[in-house]
Amino acid sequence: MKFVMVPGGWQGGWVFDSVAAELYRNGHHVEAVTLSGLELDGPVDVDRPPNLDTHIDQVAEIVDRNDKTPLALCGHSYGGMVIAGVADRLSARLAQLVFIDAYVPDDGDSCWSLTSDSFRELFIAGSRADGRWVAVPDGLDPRARPHPLASFVQSIRLEGNPSNRLGRTFISGGEWPGSPFVTLTERLRGDRGWRVHEVPVGHNIARRDPHSLAAILDALPPDGGK
Repeated sequence: MKFVMVPGGWQGGWVFDSVAAELYRNGHHVEAVTLSGLELDGPVDVDRPPNLDTHIDQVAEIVDRNDKTPLALCGHSYGGMVIAGVADRLSARLAQLVFIDAYVPDDGDSCWSLTSDSFRELFIAGSRADGRWVAVPDGLDPRARPHPLASFVQSIRLEGNPSNRLGRTFISGGEWPGSPFVTLTERLRGDRGWRVHEVPVGHNIARRDPHSLAAILDALPPDGGK
């Protein structure tokens, strides 16, 4: 199987390095995406921050050029917004959709509308310098970069016609301070259309327990089965 992996806010594809290494050893292919504006050497145009549509377009292009290899599209945190938009367009090209402690939007939702008050306060405080870029929160990896505010606040547009054969998985990091995903996790546990796992290490599962995350991904059926 091929995995396309989309990071959450402030982070790049490097956040999945350890997970990707395990998946490679098990014979999978992995493409970990660094979203536009989050490049290690800085954004191409600091005065024109990308929005959610920009990121959806970027990942959709990667999915669209995939060959016939079964593809699992994975998103962490904010990355859930991105993969939901891609799946809405290209669900027939996907086998699995995996939300890693991530937002699962309906049409008209935004990261801003779905998140917790603590994250909204962080977005506002972090963007006070220029109103465009949200500064890197304390404690993140040195490779983290300011995140475009526009992508956090833009509402997603979904047609709501995903393929019935698309497998859906939610991987919870458990309860952690300020988590916007606790109620979502419980709701999805009761939905027969979803497979739900828990890796109770907090939000940044890929960095804190890459082995467990890779094991869950490795076990996904390549035919999109539930």
